[in-house]
Amino acid sequence: MPPPVNRRTGFSRRAQFSTFIGYVVGVIGVFIGAVLLVIYAVDKTAFSGARGLAADATAPAARLTAGGRTAGTNIFAVIAGYFVTGAENARLQREVALARVRLVQAAALADENRQLKAELHLANSGSQHPVANAWLIASTDSSTRRFATISAGYSDGVRTGMPVVSPLGLVGRVLETGHKSARVLLVTDSESVVPVKRASDGLPGFATGRPDGLLQLRLISLGINPLKPGDAFVTSGSGGLYWPGTPIAVVSSLTHDGAVARVLGTPLASAFVTVQSIWNPIADTTLPPPPSTDLRSKPRS
Repeated sequence: MPPPVNRRTGFSRRAQFSTFIGYVVGVIGVFIGAVLLVIYAVDKTAFSGARGLAADATAPAARLTAGGRTAGTNIFAVIAGYFVTGAENARLQREVALARVRLVQAAALADENRQLKAELHLANSGSQHPVANAWLIASTDSSTRRFATISAGYSDGVRTGMPVVSPLGLVGRVLETGHKSARVLLVTDSESVVPVKRASDGLPGFATGRPDGLLQLRLISLGINPLKPGDAFVTSGSGGLYWPGTPIAVVSSLTHDGAVARVLGTPLASAFVTVQSIWNPIADTTLPPPPSTDLRSKPRS
């Protein structure tokens, strides 16, 4: 039976009052939502404090969830290992033999670099300074905007802009900090731009995030595309912020102006992360002191 056309509440004062209150609450909610949208459109960081408080409140539960996820992943990995142990063992033995050869080559190159630096009287650049180690307790790795939450915040020395790395490579940089948690902008986000270089020859370029969770690599020098699948890229350190030499991605396919690369330090493969201090190439360069400009130190004529 179709509903009646007349939707009046009748002569009940309570029903009329409830309907009126519902309309008032709905209008007020729409107005508040419109005001919040306008504030966020004008100032993107207006609600960073509220997001920080929310992240701090959910950090303990998220930490337990991350620990359970890691334990479950390890259990499935152990079960799957029984079925591929033989082939995997043979492959690992070949990789170890190859790694030993490359280790000897790397040691020889490092010794040669030390000798060249000594001859040129070059100062050693600063080393990477870890600020805090943390759990990666949450991430939006499958949404259009890609963020993560870590279990270290302002009280642990974490500040906005600090790089976040995993044992596999660069994860992102700190975007907002709470008291015991921080929000990280992943390298796969569309607003992330990282100066990179090819690990084999230092070919410069920059990496930006894509909606599908991969990286778009574009070269600074235009011309014939010299990239090929399997090329490894690391951070170049240009402009500061990210420490040079941090692994970031491996080329998977080519484009007309660069390549599409697979990220190494994905949140799904990183249970623990390290927050580093900001790379400052000027501060890590040894320069002679400037000449004195104090007029009082000059003898009077």
